[in-house]
Amino acid sequence: MVLDSQGEHGSRWAAIVSIAGKLGCAAQSLHRWVERAERDAGNKPGVTTSERERLKQLERENFELKRANDILRTASAYFAQAELDRRRK
Repeated sequence: MVLDSQGEHGSRWAAIVSIAGKLGCAAQSLHRWVERAERDAGNKPGVTTSERERLKQLERENFELKRANDILRTASAYFAQAELDRRRK
């Protein structure tokens, strides 16, 4: 809607303010949505929504793997110490 009515207004911001009033949302919110839609369409440089979601997923997975490695490292040290203590007896 913003891109279609941009020619009817003096600027893009004027179109955003006009349409935001009709939709009942804040102009800044609508501005962010328009920017995101342009990135997702490839009309503007930046990270797309799907790429951002994939990055979040990979960061979560990385966090879980690091946590699992820490747990395994701690368990390994514990059992190695237990094995050394058992051999002394």
